[in-house]
Amino acid sequence: MELSCRAFLYYCCFLSLLFFSSKATAEEDPSAIISRFQRYLQIDTAQPSPQYAQAADFILSQARDLSLESQTKEFVQGKPVILLKWLGSNPELPSILLNSHTDVVPVEQEKWSHHPFEAHLDRQGNIYARGSQDMKCVGMQYFEAIRKLKASGFEPVRSIYLSFVPDEEIGGHDGAEKFVDSDVFKNLNVGIVLDEGLASPDEYYRAYYAERCPWWLVIKANGQPGHGAKLYDNTAMENLLKSIESVRRFRASQFDLVKAGLKGEGEVVSVNMVFLKAGTPSPTGFVMNLQPSEAEAGFDIRVPPTDDPESLERRISEEWAPASRNMTFELGQFKQKVSVHDKFGKPILTATDSSNPWWTLLEEAIRKANGKLGKPKILFGSTDARHFRQRGLPAIGFSPMANTPILLHDHNEFLNKDEYLKGIDVYVEIIKSYASYVEHTRKEASRDEL
Repeated sequence: MELSCRAFLYYCCFLSLLFFSSKATAEEDPSAIISRFQRYLQIDTAQPSPQYAQAADFILSQARDLSLESQTKEFVQGKPVILLKWLGSNPELPSILLNSHTDVVPVEQEKWSHHPFEAHLDRQGNIYARGSQDMKCVGMQYFEAIRKLKASGFEPVRSIYLSFVPDEEIGGHDGAEKFVDSDVFKNLNVGIVLDEGLASPDEYYRAYYAERCPWWLVIKANGQPGHGAKLYDNTAMENLLKSIESVRRFRASQFDLVKAGLKGEGEVVSVNMVFLKAGTPSPTGFVMNLQPSEAEAGFDIRVPPTDDPESLERRISEEWAPASRNMTFELGQFKQKVSVHDKFGKPILTATDSSNPWWTLLEEAIRKANGKLGKPKILFGSTDARHFRQRGLPAIGFSPMANTPILLHDHNEFLNKDEYLKGIDVYVEIIKSYASYVEHTRKEASRDEL
C-alpha cells in the first residue's frame, strides 16, 4: 500500500513537470524575447553606412531557429534583401508579405541619454535605441509572433513571407523598389502587404491606408543685377520673396485645417521651405553691394492621394513660379515627383471598408488581442508601402505601439518592453487570421448567418 502511494506521488510529480515544461515551451520567458530584440537593436545599421552584413547574419539566424526557408538577393551590391518563407498548406492562394526595413536614420550621439546602439533597458522598462520604433521592433515582432504560432502547433493555409529590405530611410530605391520590380517578387503571388506605421500616444493603435507623395520643388528667380544701393523692379530676390510669401499663405491655409481638427496631417498638402540660395560669395561671406541676378529656394511638398494634383501644378506654374515674373521651376519639373496614382491610374490607397477583406480581418484580429484600433489615417511621411501600393496591391501600415510617444528619427527613441510584448500578441492574431483566410469559406459563413 505504501509503495503504491509513493508511486502515485511520483506519477503526479511527473505529470506536473510535463505540464509546466510544455507550458514553458509555449510561453517563453519574456526576458529571452526582449534579449533578442536588444541584439537586433545593437547592430548599427544607421545611414549612410549601415552594417547590413551583420544584420543579415542575425536575421538569418532567427530564420534558422524557426525553420523558415530563406533566400538573400542583392539587387544592388552590398544591399541585401532577405526573404523568408513559411509555406502554407495551399500555396496557390495569394500570400501574405510582412515587410520591414533594416536601416535606421543617423544619430547625434551626444544628445542621447543612453548610447543609441546599446539598447539600454531602464527601470521603467523602456528600451532606448535607434530603431526601437522605426522599425526594428516590427521586424522582430514578426519573428516572435511566428515563434508563438509554431509553438502552438498552428499551420498556415496561405504562405507567409517576411522581407527585410535595405535603404528605406533614403527612399528605398535600391531596396523595396527594386524588389517589387523583380521576378522574385512576382513569383510570390502577394495578396496583402503589412508594413510600418507609427506609435500612438493614446490607447488606440494607428493604421495607415495611404501616404502622401513627395514633390520636391526648386523655384528659381531671375532679375537684373546691379549695384546694391539702386532700386530696380523685379529683381531676382524680390521675385523670389513674392513666391515665398504666396507659398507661405497656402501653407498656412492647409495648416489651419489641421489645427481646427477638420483634417488630419496626412490629409492636407504640406509645404516646407528647406533651402534658400542667393547672393555672390566672397572670401569673407557675400558681396554686399551687388544685387544677384539669380535666387532659388527648395520646397518639400507632400501630396495626399486624395488631393487634385493638377490643381496644385497650376498653382505652382501660375502663382508660385509664373513666367511673367521671370520664374522657372526645375524640369522634371521637380527634383522628385511621385505620382499620386498607381500603375492602373487609380489613387494610391488601400480600401478600409467591407470591400477589402484584409482590412476587416485586421480589425477583428486586433479586437481578439484586446487591442483598440483608431480611425484609419493617411501617413504624413513616406514608407516602403508606397512601392507595393503603386502596383495596385493592398498595403497597410501598422506598428502596434500604443501609449507611446512618437519618437521616430528623434533623440532618445525608445519603446517600452510591455508594449513590445503586447504587440507580439497582436501580430499573432493578425498572422493567424490572414494565413487562415479562405474567401469562399467566409462567404459560406455569411450565408449561414443570414
